[in-house]
Amino acid sequence: MINSSKFSYFTLSAYFDTGVFQYLYFMIIMSLYVFIVCANVSLIVIICMNRSLHEPMYLFLSSLFVNELYGSTGLFPFLLLQILSDIHTVSTHFCFLQIFCLYTYVNVQFYSLAVMSYDRYLAICCPLQYNKCMTPNKITVLIVLTWLFPVLAIVVMISLNTSLQLCGNIIDRLYCENYSLVKLACYDTTVNNIYGLIYTFTVLTGLMLLILYTYIKILVVCFSGSKQTRQKAVSTCTPHLASLFSFSFGCFIVVLQSRFNMSGAPIMLRIFLSLYFITCQPLFNPVLYGLNLTKIRIICKSFFFGKM
Repeated sequence: MINSSKFSYFTLSAYFDTGVFQYLYFMIIMSLYVFIVCANVSLIVIICMNRSLHEPMYLFLSSLFVNELYGSTGLFPFLLLQILSDIHTVSTHFCFLQIFCLYTYVNVQFYSLAVMSYDRYLAICCPLQYNKCMTPNKITVLIVLTWLFPVLAIVVMISLNTSLQLCGNIIDRLYCENYSLVKLACYDTTVNNIYGLIYTFTVLTGLMLLILYTYIKILVVCFSGSKQTRQKAVSTCTPHLASLFSFSFGCFIVVLQSRFNMSGAPIMLRIFLSLYFITCQPLFNPVLYGLNLTKIRIICKSFFFGKM
């Protein structure tokens, strides 16, 4: 007979005794989080306060930066508390809340990158119809849907998970992760698995195909156009593509870690890879877009260093 029960907390077993390096790790994580907050908030403020940046591409960027603040806040303060704690436990309710935050962050990120690729497709491949297609109302609708669809999808996933009867409360992760929690279930989790597979292969794969299609069309236009057109397209599309590939790589690694036994890999490598998707995007995107997009770069120089 299966011994099942409702647990009030989970134990995170991926943490280990860091000894004298405890406060060093705390300062590193704290520094990363402070930089993420300052960089993303600065760019959000710059975009909101400068009317010259009230264009679709920059408004979508602003939504992306808000999501990066949201995702990093769902993890970094938690990591800081766990580093200083001797007992690495988390309440059941907070665990589900963290899963909700991290998974909505991932989904909003993919939706945002898809919307931004669509925006670049219209601007470069259909410039005469761009202003007609990208009206203020349509921009608002796209941003709202970018957040609404992921929230609804993850609410359904969390609802399926909360009904599970668990036979254990030990999660071999630094934070709460959906598949690690589902694996603790005492009985068949076919419904959860089917929902996850359908959503992944219909929605997320569909978004990836849309992004790839739009950039292939952009590349075709670029190579058939003038040198100036190619330079403008490259300068605006390079940050998007770099962000997409980096984020996709991070998510792919997390999926691999959750599905396969990675105990043979060095523990510090496993920790780095598990945090890559939530650390590198909020860190690198503000720098990437700030340096590559001319308007933002010029206004940032004026904002931080005065009139040039």
